[in-house]
Amino acid sequence: MPDARGETGTFRILHVSTGNVCRSPITERLTRHALSHRLGGTRGILVESAGTWGHEGAPMETHAATVLADYGADPAGFVGRELLDEHVIRADLVLTATRDHRAQVISMGHSAGLRTFTLKEFTRLVRAIDPATLPDPEPAGAVVDRARTLVRAAAALRGWLLAPSVEADEVHDPYGAPIT
Repeated sequence: MPDARGETGTFRILHVSTGNVCRSPITERLTRHALSHRLGGTRGILVESAGTWGHEGAPMETHAATVLADYGADPAGFVGRELLDEHVIRADLVLTATRDHRAQVISMGHSAGLRTFTLKEFTRLVRAIDPATLPDPEPAGAVVDRARTLVRAAAALRGWLLAPSVEADEVHDPYGAPIT
């Protein structure tokens, strides 16, 4: 059955940061890597990224690529891109680096509010969800249903499970900083 954006059988995750050369490429590629290892492939989940001030066509920042390689994720072939309306429209889940990025995505419209979170906010909310309340991921195509249910459940918890501080939901920008 098609979702509100006409998609069937596919769940799209969009990672958003400022330049799309450091934070969002790292989270995009680590998400792909984790899905591949946990699910034996992406199983109907597409993962991509963009930047609010995206460096269109730029390669990933060198330190970001090094970090990915250290975690066993593949940095090869990444090309930066600017966040466009079509990216937000197609996304089932938008994960941003900061609250400012989240506000920018939501201000684009497209009913993005209930499916846009900072990465740390989404992680905090998802940890509070009982997995037994989600659809079984094993039948064919059920991973997508489970992911959509997870986003709705996380949205329902927003406002109830607050971060201990404003900074707790932020992924700070390491762009150009040395690897320590």
